[in-house]
Amino acid sequence: MGARARVVIIALLGVLVLAACSVGPSQRPPVAVRGDSTTGPPPSTAAVPADPDALPAPQQQDPLIDYADCTADTVEAVAAAGFPVPAGRGLSASCGELAVDTDPARPGAEATRLGVLRVGAADAPRSRPALVVVGDSAGGGSARAAARLATLVSDPVLAQYQLVGLDRRGTGSDLIDCAPPESRAAITDTPPVGGDTDLGPLLEEARAVVQDCYLLLDSTISSYRTASTAADLERLRSALRVERLDVVGLGDGASAVAAWASAHPRSVGRVVLDSPVDLVSDEPDRSEARAGAAEAALDAFAAACIARGGCPLGADPRAAVAGVVTGLGVRPLASADGDRLTAGGALTALTTGLREPARWPALAAGLAAAGTGDPTGLIGFLAPVLGDGGTFDDELATACNDTTRRLAPPEVAQLADRWSKQYPLFGAAAAQRLLACGPWPASSGAPTLSTLPADTPPVLVLGTAADPRAPQDGSRRVAQLLGRSSFVGWQGAGQGAYPRSACVTALVEQVLVAGSMPRDGTVCPA
Repeated sequence: MGARARVVIIALLGVLVLAACSVGPSQRPPVAVRGDSTTGPPPSTAAVPADPDALPAPQQQDPLIDYADCTADTVEAVAAAGFPVPAGRGLSASCGELAVDTDPARPGAEATRLGVLRVGAADAPRSRPALVVVGDSAGGGSARAAARLATLVSDPVLAQYQLVGLDRRGTGSDLIDCAPPESRAAITDTPPVGGDTDLGPLLEEARAVVQDCYLLLDSTISSYRTASTAADLERLRSALRVERLDVVGLGDGASAVAAWASAHPRSVGRVVLDSPVDLVSDEPDRSEARAGAAEAALDAFAAACIARGGCPLGADPRAAVAGVVTGLGVRPLASADGDRLTAGGALTALTTGLREPARWPALAAGLAAAGTGDPTGLIGFLAPVLGDGGTFDDELATACNDTTRRLAPPEVAQLADRWSKQYPLFGAAAAQRLLACGPWPASSGAPTLSTLPADTPPVLVLGTAADPRAPQDGSRRVAQLLGRSSFVGWQGAGQGAYPRSACVTALVEQVLVAGSMPRDGTVCPA
């Protein structure tokens, strides 16, 4: 696809509807039944709760951050992205910045400023406790994620908290925009095929990205990583002037929260890790797990399309999708304004769309249109990745800095050949993308997760059965590594479970509002 797409489509969250949950028999994994709807900061000195399983009460904040009102712009932006403020809910938003160490390993050497958005009820006092939101690197800035979530959470959550979104490195005011647009497009457009494939051109494009990014960013290129976000969270806690932080993290943002909790257990308040990425495993295992999860998400997408009735992809949506991708591999399509859709681009659009079930009808329509020669719909799904302010550079930098393994072209070719058979639609592309990190500077890898001390408040970990971004087994592994956790599995699809599922929402509110932890092993149906 060309780099002229200008629409930045914000990754959507699911619609929140509350319902009661019940817990199943004790001899089985508990099942929650769905209802009717679907300078460095000082260390915390917080006192240890008398009950080791008690969740500490949210603390009032007294922020040092200089905020300015940005309500009108924020409400307009989230409404344009499909998240209008519900009738009767008045919201107020304030924008600010947080200064953090560019390299947390060298405190005080150089500073970076990250965007912070505080959004809550219009009549909320300044001191109302903060619920920090940390988004996934594939979803853009966390500040806007907090604004979107403020339109979806229940009244009890909004009555108890103000949502505070802390932008990830590489997003918002710290937007990373260093890769040549033609290299982004070339990497995305690489034909997803196994067998004896010449990967030389892909490697050259990867080198071009690293060269330009290194020239622009120099020594800061390694700062775009999950470990930096973990350090930024502790800095934010200090700036909010609270001893414990209440946090909701999504995807690799949840992984960053887990790393922060491991490093600062006495700073942990009420914490929800929604579908954390398994950063303990390295490549190629991480990419293989995602390829398998993407296949499962495609199956869920196909089933949902048929269940809605009148599926534009026909009686066999999976076969129709495969046919569209195969056809684009033979003959790419050009849009009216000159953007080009290839098989690789279609898979990137598909992966992006599968993360958000609310957009599945539009994704199905776009795929069907591409099958008849109109690429416009699928190109729209590529805009948040390759368009202005897109996530390509940040996703790539974070992924490469979070792994130590660098694979050579022969290894990637072998994986592409094998994975194309195991994961027919996504396997080859997942393997080939590994080569994009090949020329990347050596990295110390992902942060270390350690078992939380016995006096740390337990955290809630959510995992989604068909999450193409964070496979459920990896999220479960994060919960096991932390130890002081309760794992809840949702049998749905897409990235993240909260607040898509009414059952999951009720359990999350049990943590955030009621201050108690659901049973470990609870399962919420789709």
